Amino acid sequence: MLYKHISDLTPQEKEQLLTRTSDLMDVQETVASILDEIKSDGDAALRKLTKQFDKAEIETIEVSEDEIKDAMKLVDEDFIDHLRKAADNIRKFHKAQMPDKQWFMEIAPGVMAGQKVIPLNAVGAYVPGGRAAYPSTALMTVIPAKIAGVKNVSVCTPPGPDGKVLPITLAAASIAGADHIYKIGGVQAIGALAYGTESVEAVDKIVGPGNVYVTVAKMLVRNNVEIDFPAGPSEVLIIADETSEASFIAADMIAQAEHDPNAISVLVTTSNSLAENVKQEVKQQVETTPRTEIAKQSLNNAAILIANNMDDCVAFSNAFGPEHLEIMTSDDDKILEKITSAGSIFIGKYSPVSTGDYASGTNHVLPTSGYTRIYSGLNVQHFIKYSTIQKLSEEGLNGLKDTIVTIAEKEGLAAHAEAVKIRFREK
Repeated sequence: MLYKHISDLTPQEKEQLLTRTSDLMDVQETVASILDEIKSDGDAALRKLTKQFDKAEIETIEVSEDEIKDAMKLVDEDFIDHLRKAADNIRKFHKAQMPDKQWFMEIAPGVMAGQKVIPLNAVGAYVPGGRAAYPSTALMTVIPAKIAGVKNVSVCTPPGPDGKVLPITLAAASIAGADHIYKIGGVQAIGALAYGTESVEAVDKIVGPGNVYVTVAKMLVRNNVEIDFPAGPSEVLIIADETSEASFIAADMIAQAEHDPNAISVLVTTSNSLAENVKQEVKQQVETTPRTEIAKQSLNNAAILIANNMDDCVAFSNAFGPEHLEIMTSDDDKILEKITSAGSIFIGKYSPVSTGDYASGTNHVLPTSGYTRIYSGLNVQHFIKYSTIQKLSEEGLNGLKDTIVTIAEKEGLAAHAEAVKIRFREK
């Protein structure tokens, strides 16, 4: 774990913290080769690659209705109730994001202009597996798409060695309203959704988080399909002062660390004593967490940084552009006003990242690796497109006639001008 004053960071240390995309290019050639295989061999490639990477033999690639019903019976009823509660909050929040489906305004007498909201037709949602099950991601990816009006939402998620998807993931996907669920993960899932195979329908857009291979695959298929944004290993940055609880901060850093050996946890604080206390708390708490080996590997990427003042903390955070940002200070609202780059922001000591991961209603599918500078987290806007509309009366067109004709003729587009003039020529 890096433990330093911000001003003492070497150029290499600062670059390592702020530039977190270097691993992407390392796997590009491998990913491209797998995608080519899926494009040419379809289902046969999916079965072969699933056996190779997931150690699973799959006969039917799509999960059947009977499998989903059986999964629902296998899952504890209490867990189902909690999934439904989380799903209700996610629906409530994302419904509030929906724009008006259609609107008009009068631009000038006889000139009406407006906008029509159109949902995408087919979307693919990637739900990771492997190191852990993520039924929550099924909720986060499928629910906003269905709220937006997407007719066909396909979920891809890796099977276990028995060739089956975990029941809790199937239950979550069903509760969320998925139309298709496929037993495929990794690069092969992204390729199948992008190109289509005998069993998997091609989609218009792919959303959802994944490891570096999944992220690169999403980036490479953009000639065929749109994606949400690059979403790699999880990360949190915490801005805190002397009023914060060291044990809370340590717990939140370890919560990110348990995701993946490449996850990143950073604390930026103005308090030397808090920094030291958090360092000790992390050492103690990581020994008792069940995924201690993964967390310990991840904490090699972690940093506790000390700044002279809160403005320096904010400046570093904005440069870092964290996926998750926690603010625990004596004046959280003042800090919030200055934040310009963050995927999801958690205010106060009772708002750990876990709230957004599961049940507060906000979405946990977020850009990482500094991409929050240019991308928003997953929301209903990712599943809709807009068509502008104009409706003019004869009076309305006459009022714009001279402007249109003048500009069109200056641009040398005489036919554009004629398309207006012909409507007012005496017959």
